Amino acid sequence: MFARELNLFFIAMGFFTRIPMPAWVKVDNERLNQASRYFALVGVLVGGLCALVYSLATQVLPISVAILLAMATGLLLSGGFHEDGLADTADGFGGGWQVQDKLTIMKDSRVGTYGVLALVISLLFKFVLLSEIALFDGDLVMAALVVGHCLSRMVAASLIFTETYVRDDDSSKSKPLAQSQTPNELGILLLTGILTLWLSGIASALSLCLVLLAARHLLVRSYRRQIGGYTGDVLGATQQVIELLCYLFILVISL
Repeated sequence: MFARELNLFFIAMGFFTRIPMPAWVKVDNERLNQASRYFALVGVLVGGLCALVYSLATQVLPISVAILLAMATGLLLSGGFHEDGLADTADGFGGGWQVQDKLTIMKDSRVGTYGVLALVISLLFKFVLLSEIALFDGDLVMAALVVGHCLSRMVAASLIFTETYVRDDDSSKSKPLAQSQTPNELGILLLTGILTLWLSGIASALSLCLVLLAARHLLVRSYRRQIGGYTGDVLGATQQVIELLCYLFILVISL
């Protein structure tokens, strides 16, 4: 049982990060679907490493530089996977009129004006929010990084349970994507996020959960209207939006 779950975690890690999987890990479509239960846990790993870099950097460098290094760590670990999804989604939703047009634009490897603007605003907003949080409590930045990376992946992965995957793998430019999720996998995913938030000690945890639930509802309505469901790019965009929302919420309760 432990070996099976460890195999699923490494699949999730390999899907969401550039960290290489052990050679003995077995991957197929069924296991990839099952691995979605650990997407939030991968967020804890990525957020924890970002927080570690931030903590070490603040010992010798200004906080602003430490935050940039933490952000760069996240980008290096994920290979800009989620940021790519945000850019493609912005290009597709902003530049396409029909559903098929939007999907075609989203799978184009080139980045358009909407995508560039979305990336610039997202990265700048992330830096400003974390910098402002640091003004109130430098240690809170570390908790924010872990919670933001974890909950954003939790919300993004939860879309697999309720929404329809709207692109065939043959037409996708990205690697295979989890396309189904059982109640058991969703439960593990949500439990990981809830425990991480509880252990972080961040105030108004229940309020944050309600905010994220409302944000998820609004995002889902937008995705259904735009393309009728989700794609891998949409999950990446969701992760980025929810991560920013977590930082914004933490900043607001710190004021």
